[in-house]
Amino acid sequence: MTPRPLLAALLALTVVGGALDAVSYLGLGHVFTANMTGNVVILGFSAAGAAGFSAPASSLALGGFLFGALLGGRFGTAMAGRSRRLWLSGALTAEALLTGGAAALAAGVPGGLPGGLPQDEARRFAMITVLAVAMGVRVATVRALAVPDMMTTILTRVLTGIAADSRLAGGSDTRLGRRLGSVLAMALGALAGGWLLIHHGPVWPLALAAGAVALLAAGCLAAGAGRGPGAGPDVRRARRRG
Repeated sequence: MTPRPLLAALLALTVVGGALDAVSYLGLGHVFTANMTGNVVILGFSAAGAAGFSAPASSLALGGFLFGALLGGRFGTAMAGRSRRLWLSGALTAEALLTGGAAALAAGVPGGLPGGLPQDEARRFAMITVLAVAMGVRVATVRALAVPDMMTTILTRVLTGIAADSRLAGGSDTRLGRRLGSVLAMALGALAGGWLLIHHGPVWPLALAAGAVALLAAGCLAAGAGRGPGAGPDVRRARRRG
């Protein structure tokens, strides 16, 4: 059985994931930094000539996410067999720092922007890339945890489980509470992130997201969230499941 503190942490990360996708889609030009399925579809829209979408932005998000997932996978491999609390705390710290960096870019802190583009466009692309790297690290880590129905960034499998395992379908509503919690958490994050973006700009939602993840990292380190027998990441099992 999954420890309650770990489930609570994953639900909190789902809220953050919804908020970050709200900021990226509404504030960074119709691009996702957590939902990569959306970016693949957007690239198809762009190739078809649809207006309002940016193939470079979606490509940067995909590339950043893959790079972040690579980093997350390497970190998980390095931490295999070690304390789970140290592994999770390290991954969450990386996400918090990257998200905080995106907040700094949104606030207009100079330096480190790629050349060859107007500064605002360069800053937007840098924010997309940094946030996508953060989400790649997170999803690789959550995938290695292999907690059913708790991916923190996507809901397709969760929604399918709600319907396919329902009593109407002849099932027993397996993990219904957890699944509904994931859906509500992401909706709440999107609502909060969208509201903050519309009324206060991107800095506040990004800074609050970074702070929330930093608190989770500290809490994980202090309380040993998810610690138990075989505490480190089971990378081989996660890869077989994925």
